[in-house]
Amino acid sequence: MHTTTLLEKPTVLVVDDTPDNLILMHDLLKDVYRVKAANSGASALELIRTGALPDIILLDIMMPDMDGYEVCRILQQNPDTRDIPIIFLTAKIGVEDEIRGLELGAVDYITKPISPPIVLLRIKTQLRLKAAADFLKDKTVYLEQEVAKRTAEVVAIQDVTIMVLTSLAETRDSDTGSHIRRTQFYVKALAEKLRFHPRFAGYLSDYNINMLFKSAPLHDIGKVGIPDNILLKPGRLTPEEFEIMKTHTTLGRDAITHAERALGIQVEFLTTAKEIARSHQEKWDGSGYPQGLAGDAIPLAARLMALADVYDALISQRVYKESMPHEQAARIIQEGKGSHFDPDIVDAFVDIQEEFQAIARRYP
Repeated sequence: MHTTTLLEKPTVLVVDDTPDNLILMHDLLKDVYRVKAANSGASALELIRTGALPDIILLDIMMPDMDGYEVCRILQQNPDTRDIPIIFLTAKIGVEDEIRGLELGAVDYITKPISPPIVLLRIKTQLRLKAAADFLKDKTVYLEQEVAKRTAEVVAIQDVTIMVLTSLAETRDSDTGSHIRRTQFYVKALAEKLRFHPRFAGYLSDYNINMLFKSAPLHDIGKVGIPDNILLKPGRLTPEEFEIMKTHTTLGRDAITHAERALGIQVEFLTTAKEIARSHQEKWDGSGYPQGLAGDAIPLAARLMALADVYDALISQRVYKESMPHEQAARIIQEGKGSHFDPDIVDAFVDIQEEFQAIARRYP
C-alpha cells in the first residue's frame, strides 16, 4: 500500500525503449513524483488502459514497432486520455520533428541529452497548467449544472404561477376546466401550423409557442372579478350585464399586471398572458372589445386565442345553449374569416380541423 504522501504525488509515466534512460529518468523524478515506466509504445498504452491514468507522460519518439508519434496520436483520439499532457523526450532535434510532435498534441518537446533542472521545471510547469485547466473545466461543468438547475426552477415557477391562477378561474365556473385544456391545445396546434408562415415565422419560435401554450389557460382569468349572478346566469345576458361581462378582459390583464408589480419586476413570460387576457375578444375588423383593435394591431397571441375560444364555445354545451356539431362550428369560423378572425389563422384552422376534433375528443 502506498503512503498518503506517495498518493499525493503526481504520477509521471516515462516511455523509452532504452533501459538506461528509464533508470536515469526514474532517479531524477522519484523524489518529487510517483514514476511509472514502459519500455515500448504498446506497453505504455496497455499500462494506461489497465491502470490509473498518469498525470503527465514523458514520451520517447524513436522506438521500434510503435514510435512516439503513433502513441501520441492514439492517446489524442481517446477522450479519456487526450487531456494528459505529453512531453516528447527525444534525440531528434530537427525543427520539423518538433513541429510534428506539437501538431499531434504534445505540450512540450525536450531534446536529449537532457538538462535535469530544465526537465523538472518543464514538468512542473505543465502540471500547473493542467491543474488550472482541470479547475476551469470543473468550474464550467459546475456552472452548467447550476444554470440547468436554475432554469428548471424558473420553468417550475412559471408552471406553478399559471396553475395557481388557472385553478382560481376554475373555482368560478364548473365548465372552465376542460375548456381551458382544449383551448390550450387548439392554440398550440394553430401556432405549430403557422410557424413557417411568412407573416408569423418571426414570432412563432419554439420559446414563444411554449409561452403561448402555457399562457392560454389565463385568457379568462378576469372572470374571477365578474359577479356570480352574471357569470353563472342560466340564460342570455342583458345588455347591461354583457357590458359588465366584457370587463373580464381588462380585469384579467390588470390582475396579471398587479402580480408583476408585487414582484417588483416585469416578468417576461407573463407578457403573452397579458396580451391573451386583454385582447382575445378583439376582432379582425375592429368590432371587438375592449379597445376595438383591428388587424395586426391585435397581438398574434390574442388572435390565435380568439379562434380557439370561439370554436370551443360553439361546440360546448352551456346552461344557456346546446352544443354544436363540428361541421357547423367550422362553417361559422370560416364565415368569420376577415371579419372576426385573421384570414391566415382561419386557413390554418381549416387545414388542421381534424386535429381540433381530436383535441375535443381527448378532453371532453
